[in-house]
Amino acid sequence: MNILIKSATIIDPRSSFNNQVVDILIEKGVISKIASSIKNSHKFKELVLDNLHISQGWFDSSVSFGEPGLEDNETLENGLKTAALSGFTDVGLNAHCSPVPDSKSHISYLISQTKNNIVNTHPYGSLTVKSEGKELAELFDMYTAGASAFYDYKKAVSNPNLLKIALQYVASFNGLVFSFPDNKYISGNGVMNEHITSTKIGLKGIPALSEELSVARDLQVLEYTGGKLHIPTISTKKSVELIKRAKQNKLGVTCSVAIHNLSLSDKELATFDTNMKVSPPLRTEEDCKSLIKGLKEGVIDLITSDHKPVNTEFKQIEFDHAENGTIGLESIFGALNTIFSTRESIKFLTQGKSLFGIDDFPIEVGNKACLSCFNPDTSYDFTNENIFSSSKNAIFLNKELKGKVYGIIANNKLKINYE
Repeated sequence: MNILIKSATIIDPRSSFNNQVVDILIEKGVISKIASSIKNSHKFKELVLDNLHISQGWFDSSVSFGEPGLEDNETLENGLKTAALSGFTDVGLNAHCSPVPDSKSHISYLISQTKNNIVNTHPYGSLTVKSEGKELAELFDMYTAGASAFYDYKKAVSNPNLLKIALQYVASFNGLVFSFPDNKYISGNGVMNEHITSTKIGLKGIPALSEELSVARDLQVLEYTGGKLHIPTISTKKSVELIKRAKQNKLGVTCSVAIHNLSLSDKELATFDTNMKVSPPLRTEEDCKSLIKGLKEGVIDLITSDHKPVNTEFKQIEFDHAENGTIGLESIFGALNTIFSTRESIKFLTQGKSLFGIDDFPIEVGNKACLSCFNPDTSYDFTNENIFSSSKNAIFLNKELKGKVYGIIANNKLKINYE
């Protein structure tokens, strides 16, 4: 692919052209020239977009599509198209399909189905067989097949000894274990955060304690075993404090936060909108503020859309019985850009790749073109017209967002939404 990008503002602290408006010439997927003005002598395709900004490619560490087995929610093909049009060059693919990927052959299948795509897919293998939490899956075999991490999607490792053995085992090949923070004995059949709103509207609550007990236990196990532990999508003030203390004690822990847990509180559930039913649940405004502070201070390593398409028949039902989850790829940049400055937003969207062995490509001559393209200044109401996913369960539906994504350039391909 050969293309000439015209008048683009580069946002990349690792580039010598950071904050400059330049033309970028890309030949066969590699940046060949960057200058204030480049003449199109070879008649290459030109990319000219309003208020175009470019950064290194974005990474989302928690994305679910459904295929194989749950194609009614989303297919791999359309899921990756959605990721590309949402600005993501790399996605961590959760073990959320049927059957769950708990063997080498499952990981090989996912890699074969997603190779040669413009978006790089990094599949996670299940930590335990069938994600049932009873015995470890074929972790090393899945690692050799290309699994980037091991995670029983949205399921806590209830047996601490199993977590201990897993951490000790994967340390031998520098593997990464996820442990979802939820103590089921505490959260029980709760459907939203336990606080004032849950009492007012009469829905069974999930105490913050259910997450915090799990985080505290997992950190104690990690202190004993060593190794690398990732705690996905934390949601409470106390969780931030516990992880901050663990990092100060040099434990090998990382964590992420979902965009909706930063910007929306449990007050949103007063309307019983099932799109607001997510796991972990929306918490209090105080929790939101603590999570924002934790992200700014570097306690929280990754921001994620926690993208989970859910078919309408499992969402548009009574709140108690509706399935957890929201799509988020299409809205994460616009939501993040309303909380932070554009440069902060891009920093959060591009960091954390090294944890999963993903290469960075600073915007410099001679490097692969792995770029996200966007206009950070457009404000709009997020509607169904902005959704590319097959499922429409969007938590930010009808919310005002700031920043439009055009698409990406990666793997010698171009995917741009010109509308």
